[in-house]
Amino acid sequence: MNGAAVSDRQVRVCDSSLRDGSNAVGQGLTPDQVATVARSLDGAGVYAIEVGHGDGLAASSIHYGESRHGDLELIRAAAAEIHHAELAVNMQPGVGTKDDIRAARDCGGTVIKVATHCTEADIAIQHIGLARELTGHAAGGLMMTHLAKPDTLARNARIMAEAGAECVYVADSAGALTMDGMRARVRAVRAALPDDVDIAVHAHNNLGLAIANSIVAVEEGARVIDACLAGFGAGAGNCQLEALVAVLHRMGIQTGVDLWKVMDAAEDCVRPIMQRTPIVDRTTIALGYAGVYSSFLKHVRDAAERYSVDPRDLLVELGRRRVVAGQEDAILDAAASLGAAPRPTRARS
Repeated sequence: MNGAAVSDRQVRVCDSSLRDGSNAVGQGLTPDQVATVARSLDGAGVYAIEVGHGDGLAASSIHYGESRHGDLELIRAAAAEIHHAELAVNMQPGVGTKDDIRAARDCGGTVIKVATHCTEADIAIQHIGLARELTGHAAGGLMMTHLAKPDTLARNARIMAEAGAECVYVADSAGALTMDGMRARVRAVRAALPDDVDIAVHAHNNLGLAIANSIVAVEEGARVIDACLAGFGAGAGNCQLEALVAVLHRMGIQTGVDLWKVMDAAEDCVRPIMQRTPIVDRTTIALGYAGVYSSFLKHVRDAAERYSVDPRDLLVELGRRRVVAGQEDAILDAAASLGAAPRPTRARS
């Protein structure tokens, strides 16, 4: 393990319910819902509250899913309720632009997370630099980290740190990592970066390991953990925030989060807006087993029904093709290769 004993550490908890949770409700969060959840989280003492489209700034589209309300409207709604926490936004170069970063900052964003596929950190250099210049708080995110070896992740993490990221995320976007896999990756990234650059982790629960993987990451030096109230997120959901805080406090690790208040926020503010409870079932297990991007779940279910294929077989095929974020079109292609002629779609009135 790196640095002080785990019991002496403090961990910052970033809530992603209002960003990753958007994937679970078809990008349908409203400003009122965002305001209510943000107010509860701010009062509970989380470090940061992440807001926006599930795939980041400017992702609202037919390709990624159209938002009911725009990013800036949701960011403003959250900013009006946040008085202590940081307000985080996420962007992917090639989806969002520098202008989107500027607009998010102007609406109240104070932490900009710039996320890329785990081997493509070089495309984020300019965006990370701008985010650091504008807000003083820039984070880099390496997605789908199960697809890269630890030394490859370490090289890409260095690129992000040298560009100005004060925190680099190891994101298990597919919920595919085992504890050994997470440990090796966080250890390699921690060893590659200066002590003043934090390591963060973002875990999905498709194999039921999100909390375990987050704890392993803390043991290897991670200081920032993403989590969602009630696990609200893509696939089988994210690391469940209130359960994570309970575990960390049982371990003697300080978070600054009021456990009772985040429990209440999960039950009273988030569960009522869920369309379905995130669960580890046969399809989400297959999602993690195949190593497929968690946000693909709804697209996969729709394509599997259209082409009369088992969604598990479709997920395995997508995993074999190593499909990554942004390649949603490949889902239909893979389904067509496995299934029968598509069922006719119902005409819209």
